[in-house]
Amino acid sequence: MGDAAFPRDRIIEGDCIAAMARLPAESVDLVFADPPYNLQLSGELLRPNQTRVDGVAAEWDRFADAGSGAGASFAAYDRFSRAWLGEARRVLKPDGALWVIGSYHNIFRVGAIVQDLGFWLLNDVIWRKTNPMPNFRGRRFTNAHETLLWCARSQETRPTFNYEAMKALNDDLQMRSDWLLPVCGGPERLKRDGKKAHPTQKPEALLHRVLLATTKPGDVVLDPFFGTGTTGAVAKRLGRNFIGIERDPDYVAVARERIAGVDAAPDDAVTMPQKRDEKRVPFGAIVERGLLKPGDILFDVSGRLSAKVRADGTLISAEARGSTHQVGASVQGAPACNGWAFWHYREQGRFVPIDLLRQRVRAELGPEV
Repeated sequence: MGDAAFPRDRIIEGDCIAAMARLPAESVDLVFADPPYNLQLSGELLRPNQTRVDGVAAEWDRFADAGSGAGASFAAYDRFSRAWLGEARRVLKPDGALWVIGSYHNIFRVGAIVQDLGFWLLNDVIWRKTNPMPNFRGRRFTNAHETLLWCARSQETRPTFNYEAMKALNDDLQMRSDWLLPVCGGPERLKRDGKKAHPTQKPEALLHRVLLATTKPGDVVLDPFFGTGTTGAVAKRLGRNFIGIERDPDYVAVARERIAGVDAAPDDAVTMPQKRDEKRVPFGAIVERGLLKPGDILFDVSGRLSAKVRADGTLISAEARGSTHQVGASVQGAPACNGWAFWHYREQGRFVPIDLLRQRVRAELGPEV
């Protein structure tokens, strides 16, 4: 966005609903929201040794009057949630997306409102904590996870998803929807005067995964509950732009200091082309260029299964004839097959995947084709 007044890479101090209302419609690529959970805690929580557990007792997590009962608290929280989520949807670009994180206290109410407003739920992701706080009273299971909802702006839109980046991050295995990550601690946990700067600071690893998966370099990420700036710190490091909204001036001060100390990674370290964006090269182009010839034999990596190359770029085996994918599936008795990965040609006594020939053709075509 070319508007010089647009608050890119800035923290707006104030109420999130009012601040979002001042942003242009369809101006941000992603909203990541860590809203108040409406925990409704009463009394102090003590460890077995009678030391006090640092919980969330701040005013920003309270809704309705303390003595008005859970029903009034839920109603007030629902009104608040509907208001900020409505603004979030308004400022998202047509192919933008929303992430919102919560616990059992609030995520089901938020999820219903998300769907009522027209967002389209893509995944619910479970953040499994490697080091959760124990249940000191021994009356419930240990709360060892939080839930993230990933939603498209509508059913018709197609938000960014960097599938290959997530697969690479997970040792070349498809990334699952349960993420095992530690809670924020150690040097990452921000403190002021020996106390936590924020009671619910999220780990940077969590935001790294969210932003790497669902944004591109240069995208604008809005966090309406910015806190001490985890989203901004990770966005800056990954070459994304951010807008943070935070009403607590102490949190704002911590966030600004934190983000100022972050170095942005070089462009070539955060730009990851997706396979779906690469030029389409049919197998026939490999044959046309003489990289493989009619009559050549292709094999699986073990050398046990084979098929013959035909002049039109199809394959023929004892079982079937058709595309590399169709024949690959047939010889394996499988429902589907990626022929580029399955089939190999023999070169200097070793098997080489035909996908290397596809990459060679793509390089020859160049960026303008």
